[in-house]
This record gives sequence, C-alpha cells and structure tokens, in this order.
Amino acid sequence: MSETPNPRREQILAKAADLFAERGFHGVSVTELGAACGISGPALYKHFSSKDAVLAEMLVGISVTLLAEGRARVAAADGADAALAALVAWHVDFALRDRSLIVVQDRDWSSLPAEARERVRRLQREYVDLWADQLRLRDAGLSRDTARAMAHAAFGLINSTPHNRALPDEETRTVLVRMALAALA
Repeated sequence: MSETPNPRREQILAKAADLFAERGFHGVSVTELGAACGISGPALYKHFSSKDAVLAEMLVGISVTLLAEGRARVAAADGADAALAALVAWHVDFALRDRSLIVVQDRDWSSLPAEARERVRRLQREYVDLWADQLRLRDAGLSRDTARAMAHAAFGLINSTPHNRALPDEETRTVLVRMALAALA
C-alpha cells in the first residue's frame, strides 16, 4: 500500500531542495526552511524529525522514483533500443525538472545520514544496473563493468543540466537526448 501524499511534506522537500542547492545543506537553518514554507522552524518537526531527515527523504525519495519509473519504462519498451531511449528520455525529464536535487546529491552527499546514504547507494546501483542490462541486451559483447561505465557516462552528461542554462529547456532536452543516445551507441 502506498503512502498518501502529504502536501506540506512535499512542500518542505521541494523548498529544501531549492534552498540546499542554492546555499548548501549546512547553509540553511531549520528556521529559514520553515519560513520558506510559511511555518515556524519548530513546526517543521511535526513533519520531519530533523533537518537530516529532510535530506534523507529527499535523496532516498528521488532514488526510489528514478528506479521505479526506470523499471516501468523498461517493462513497457519493445526491446533494448526502445528501453534505452525510454530511460534516456526519463532521466532527461528528471534532470530538467529537478535540477536542485542533482546539485544537492552532488554537493551534500557527505551530510546524508549513513543509513540513508547506504540506501541511496543501493538504489542507485540498481538504477545503473537497469541501464547496464539494456546495454548488454543490445550488445552481448559488453562486459557488465563496461556497460555500467557507459551508464555512468550518460548520467554525467545528462546530470550536467544544472550547470548549463544556455538553451531553453525544450532545446536542452533535444540536445541531451541526442547526445546521450549517441554516447550509448
């Protein structure tokens, strides 16, 4: 059974992602985070046990979402090429929509509580393997390590999105999809 969405929790997570991306996890106080959400700092504790818990839910949550949607897209695809195209499209959509999460993951990883860090690592390994499996289905000569390295390279390309806003999002989407598919060819 899935949990009923809590709009206030979702608001806190979204505001926290933006603030943490802008100023870093340690650069944002609970009071500032609460104020950005229209509540007091102490009221934040009605929704999360700590600021660390906000970071943990944020990064675990996006890792769960990436993997679940990635699996759904692979399951719906007709073959490895279609699955890879669907994975690339999904990851590009994520990168354009959730730039802040990419920045937070990259910069504030060391602030993530150990248990959450291990869960994120496990989920991310599964996500990489999802891509690697499709690459190996397309090219049986690829080793698992090579396929994983190719997936990571594609992520690096796509996840560069927060650092480049030279083009409008739709043009960026087209460029990233084309380049990622070419890199995976």
